[in-house]
Amino acid sequence: RMIINGKVWKLGDNIDTDIIIPTEYLAMKRIEEMKKYAFSPLRPELAELIAPGDIIVAGRNFGCGSSREQAPEIIKELKIGCVIAKSFARIFYRNAINNGLLLIEHSLIPDLISEGEYIAAVIGEYIEYKEAKYDLAPLPPNLMEIIEAGGLVAAMKNKNI
Repeated sequence: RMIINGKVWKLGDNIDTDIIIPTEYLAMKRIEEMKKYAFSPLRPELAELIAPGDIIVAGRNFGCGSSREQAPEIIKELKIGCVIAKSFARIFYRNAINNGLLLIEHSLIPDLISEGEYIAAVIGEYIEYKEAKYDLAPLPPNLMEIIEAGGLVAAMKNKNI
């Protein structure tokens, strides 16, 4: 059973991959170098404030725009516990799963919670917020296997050992 507890950083609708990592930083050689510029067009200070295990909560269409794989890689490099949004761009969703970044679609949580509050997500069961529990649909087992392994490459290595 996977449980994620974290402080919430709140973002809005249509957070595109150019907001997650602006094009001008893609020339850097390593994701570790790029991560300090995450979300900089929207909130230049955000990457430095995020602590390991924190949770991003956003509105609709998170990860829209280009299909650059660096966007979910950078969020994972920031050690975000998960991203909860009303919806995700489909290519971003699969890129995130393939990189071992947990994404949770939930229609209510983004409207209920404020930045700085803490929530707990029991993956596949519920999100707990202010002593109330909000149901979560389980991820399909094959996707959960990829998340638990830390990404698609690691999951495939595990299968072939």
